[in-house]
Amino acid sequence: MIEGSSCEPYVKRGKTDAADAEAIAEAVTRPTMRFVPVKTTDQQSALMLHKTRDLLVRQRTALINALRGHMGELGIVVPQGAQKVPGLVEALRAAGDEVPEVARRALDMLVDQLGFLEIGIRKAEAGILAWHRATEASRRLATIPGIGPITASAIAATVPDAGQFGSGRQFAAWLGLTPKPRSSGGKERLGRISREGNGYIRRLLVTGMTAVLRYTRTDRERNPWVAGLLERKPARLVSVALANKTARIAWAVLARGQTYAAHAA
Repeated sequence: MIEGSSCEPYVKRGKTDAADAEAIAEAVTRPTMRFVPVKTTDQQSALMLHKTRDLLVRQRTALINALRGHMGELGIVVPQGAQKVPGLVEALRAAGDEVPEVARRALDMLVDQLGFLEIGIRKAEAGILAWHRATEASRRLATIPGIGPITASAIAATVPDAGQFGSGRQFAAWLGLTPKPRSSGGKERLGRISREGNGYIRRLLVTGMTAVLRYTRTDRERNPWVAGLLERKPARLVSVALANKTARIAWAVLARGQTYAAHAA
């Protein structure tokens, strides 16, 4: 399968099945054409676990927002965050007769659904962790700071062959972590981060690097490069830059079959 949007640039004229087939045949002969790597059934199964977990997490977020919003209308306010949900439920229970019976039925249904989602998320994460421990490439990726079992297994399942990328920068660009080039007239200009490619892995990497920044603020010797960037740039920009760098390291770990070495990085 050809990677990208379509073979429209190779269609001579007219949108027909025959013209599309001819365009595809022409496109596959191009030396710079990239193709989607074939995944094993084991890798596809792992990605199904990831997609299921991601869906359940988004549903949980929607339910938490709905529960907090409805309770706020009744004057019951609890700090934001998924970790504050138990406090939200306790506040509902403690409200007693202050909450009308009809409203309590609606809120109880949301609380019950949250419980089911929590069980599903834990099951999905247990399956991901088991796959991670059984996969050598995923274990090697987890040696990189800021990459845990979820991110490592997502990369290992999505990228069957790191050799399809000529360099770590190509891999980072494939994830959408490199700036868009806007050079013209001999002047080099870089635009915003492209955010093209695999948004799921990109989001996991940026989230992981955000956690690394928290530790760097308390221990500057842990990562002097990041500490220096934090003095000059906004934290969000630094987290994306660190995600870019980490993606390149991940490519090297996969392509060379080695584990992360801090002194080499």
